[in-house]
Amino acid sequence: MATARGLFVSFEGGEGAGKSTQIRLLAENLRAKGHTVITTREPGGSPGAEALRHVLLSGAAEAFGVRMEALLFAAARADHLDCVIRPALARGDIVLCDRFVDSSRVYQGVTGNIEPLLMAALERVSIGTTMPDVTLVLDLSADVGLQRARKRAGEEAATAAPDRFEKEKLEIHEKRRQGFLDIASREPERCRVIDASLDQTRIASGILSEVLQVITRKAATPGDGGQAARS
Repeated sequence: MATARGLFVSFEGGEGAGKSTQIRLLAENLRAKGHTVITTREPGGSPGAEALRHVLLSGAAEAFGVRMEALLFAAARADHLDCVIRPALARGDIVLCDRFVDSSRVYQGVTGNIEPLLMAALERVSIGTTMPDVTLVLDLSADVGLQRARKRAGEEAATAAPDRFEKEKLEIHEKRRQGFLDIASREPERCRVIDASLDQTRIASGILSEVLQVITRKAATPGDGGQAARS
């Protein structure tokens, strides 16, 4: 079952907040209710964006500075939108995305110290007016999140090393946490803060409830094309 005009849900938060797990659980719950669901991620999600993901997370672009990284993130996002997200929304699917533009606002804007005018210009060029219908901010203290992320990396491969962002200092991660909370405070109509310190089942139940409410409101609004469907 497709939702009218599609639904765009983004997941945000610091390292180790549990976004991937909660996206998987939400997708399972929504599919069980008959919805068509697409899961994707950033950077990545499309062939071109996945190629850039390797460059960005490996640290290969770090030597060129944070502005170059921001440009690469914007290029990956534009390709991802054109190839995956907008077509899915046009079909009426539900799109669940692990990170979107708020991550750039926090990682390159807040802790990368890129000037707001440049960030706004990159955002305007890369996404136009395509914004999520709802953004779920999984909030977790930075020290706990990093412990989780490093444990996960160790479990995935014995030789795994922290990626470009996981290896940064604790205070930077905590600053990013506050950056996400600041965005949620400024945009309460779009953002929902989720306590990621709770057990997975309780978090998943709360997230499902939030998303079902958005689906209901969206379906009950006649003639609303939905901000996510507009390009």
